Amino acid sequence: MLTDIDFSKLDGFVTVVTQDARTGAVLMVARADREALERTVATGEMHYHSRTRGLWHKGATSGNVQRLVSLTPDCDRDTVLARVIPAGPACHTGALTCFGTGDSPDPTHDVLDRLDAVIAERAAASGDGGTSYTRRLLGDRNLRLKKLGEECAELVTACADGDPARATGEGADLIYHLLVALRGVGVSLQDVRVELASREG
Repeated sequence: MLTDIDFSKLDGFVTVVTQDARTGAVLMVARADREALERTVATGEMHYHSRTRGLWHKGATSGNVQRLVSLTPDCDRDTVLARVIPAGPACHTGALTCFGTGDSPDPTHDVLDRLDAVIAERAAASGDGGTSYTRRLLGDRNLRLKKLGEECAELVTACADGDPARATGEGADLIYHLLVALRGVGVSLQDVRVELASREG
């Protein structure tokens, strides 16, 4: 993949746009040389090149590493999109992203991604005897399908009654049970997003 990148245009460097692979949020923009990207590929964690520090392993001291998902050059081959899973804030200010609105991002932002990630963690640990409600659902197909049906019916009733507050709560319950049911057959929220995107237009 590195052979597809043109390091000559910017005197041995390329611009790296780093994006959260789960949420799509742009986390930061930095630069890298061939050595930094080689280290990135070799270790699976983002490395950049700083004018003051030289080769720079993101999170080496803070713990806020960025696990590599993919590196994709742009059409001119002098800018790279790095999709990552961040272990913490990307910005030196402590903000999640260098392009955010401060240190306290909207807690509702990407809440579905966070919920789906928790469900995935519970699914991965479902065989360890855990007793959480999510693990119970994941371990019992009949229970999770029964609950999904119940939540559907409760949302329909709330909507038929014209009750916005109840419909909101039942909608949240339904989304949770839907994500658990999908995870039970190996489907993630991202899989659903891809399917919806394929239907656009």
